[in-house]
Amino acid sequence: MSAIRASARTAPVWSKLRIAVALLGVVLVTVGSLSFAGVGPASAVGTVHAPIVGSGSTWSANALQAWLRNVWANYQWKITYSESGSTQGRNDFANGTADFGVSEIPYAISDSNEGDEPPTREFAYMPIVAGGTAFMYNLQIAGKKVTNLRLSGETLALIFTGGITVWNDDRIKADNPGLAGALPAIPIVPVVRSDGSGTSAQFSLYMRQQHTAIWDAYCGKVGRPLVNGHCGVTSNYPIVAGSGFVAKAQANGVAGYVAQSHAVGAITFVEYSYALNSGFPVAKMLNAAGYYTEPTAQNVAVALLSARINEDTSSQNYLTQDLSNVYGSPDARVYPLSSYSYIILPTALENGFTENKGLTLADFGSYFLCEGQQSAEVLGYSPLPINLVQAGQSQIQKVPGGNPTIKGITDCNNPTFSPDGSNKLANEAPNPPECDRQGATQCITGTGGAKETSTDPGGTGGGTTDAGTTGPGTTGPGATGGGDGTNGGPGAPGAVDVDAAPVVIAATPQSIPVAAVGILPSLAMVGAGGGMLAFSAVPPILGKRARRRPLLPISTHSGDNR
Repeated sequence: MSAIRASARTAPVWSKLRIAVALLGVVLVTVGSLSFAGVGPASAVGTVHAPIVGSGSTWSANALQAWLRNVWANYQWKITYSESGSTQGRNDFANGTADFGVSEIPYAISDSNEGDEPPTREFAYMPIVAGGTAFMYNLQIAGKKVTNLRLSGETLALIFTGGITVWNDDRIKADNPGLAGALPAIPIVPVVRSDGSGTSAQFSLYMRQQHTAIWDAYCGKVGRPLVNGHCGVTSNYPIVAGSGFVAKAQANGVAGYVAQSHAVGAITFVEYSYALNSGFPVAKMLNAAGYYTEPTAQNVAVALLSARINEDTSSQNYLTQDLSNVYGSPDARVYPLSSYSYIILPTALENGFTENKGLTLADFGSYFLCEGQQSAEVLGYSPLPINLVQAGQSQIQKVPGGNPTIKGITDCNNPTFSPDGSNKLANEAPNPPECDRQGATQCITGTGGAKETSTDPGGTGGGTTDAGTTGPGTTGPGATGGGDGTNGGPGAPGAVDVDAAPVVIAATPQSIPVAAVGILPSLAMVGAGGGMLAFSAVPPILGKRARRRPLLPISTHSGDNR
């Protein structure tokens, strides 16, 4: 009788134990089943980081080449990138000779003079880095370099359409009250791209939208037909024979030409990074708020707050940008020609693209969306904001064979990130000094790659400082820097010169993604969970069956029970 009571007392304990074991079994079976269900996709994940090849934008090239050196040094991922220009990059991706492309503009941009149809190959766009298209120039007054030039959008449009041809034009004087009496009467030499360029497309898009009449008149000069009633957007910049324009291939070509000592009077449009690396200044551009600004990382970050991003995930143009509101943003800190560049990702196994290539490309995308953005500013770019990083992280998961590490706000290490999701870089961007306001004053501080060289045409002291007050005189432009090797000048204009000035990549090495759960561990989890469920379920079942059987009489004899 006491044994029966003891059994009754322990029954709840065994019941609770069976319930706990059953719950653990359910967890193991569920996790194991999900892992087993994932065996199909996981088996398509690449097993080794195969070499990949990319082609396209020179605008983004300085950032890309620095990142490629870093991932090779840290992980031995071999990625080759050809700086062929955005148009060639889109073509190379479309015909399958490149595993990925990079471009400032998408395929089939509207109101374009070029067809540029989307490829039959499956693809997705992903932002890669932001920055500003700058106007790098070579100008001297009395043998000294000018480093504080200011130009309005209208003046720039007239320069690059042949409407303004000399540096002492009254419209340039109006932009530059501090230089007005000293600007030289020498020809302006506009230097444009001879190859298909996203930079040309960006600038022509700006002129079409903001200075339509000037751009339309230029179409008439070069004999181009109008597109939807106006001069079209173009990647291939047109020039008039004998106009004094110079055409050079690639960003290194135009920046290198302007940086030559005999090229005084030349001006070009190129990504800000090339001016920094060449040691040359860029023109401050007038924005809608009435301030002249340059394309610093912070000014670009502020500008892109006004960009309209295509957020339709079902659209082929998901994540492409509309910059109309950037051009006219009322924020005083905005640089008007700010934008970001795209990497064109393959989303299907075709044209020789394999799972192993996908593993490399997806991991590289995961790296540059977070760690790589830390070095954007020092390289002459602006790091991507949080919304574009998060959208980009969803895009890289479409790469077949990839298994990227997706990092959140706290561990992405992107300089724009803040806990509340706002753009930290833009929030902390300072307002421009009052001497950069359109009017009678002009800052003397240098810009771009010539920041340390102030401009005082008279060389007699005085001048307007960045605070808008009378400051100490300067020794005149050209005292340091420049493109002649002084002050550690570059060995090759427009290029990242690693030997002369090592680029420090301030990035935390990315964790190598952990391989997906395989079939054997999945089966083991399912088996263990099943065993636990059986342990929990079988005893009660047997007990119920036993209780349904008739009880046999218990004999008091030591013999057989009959």
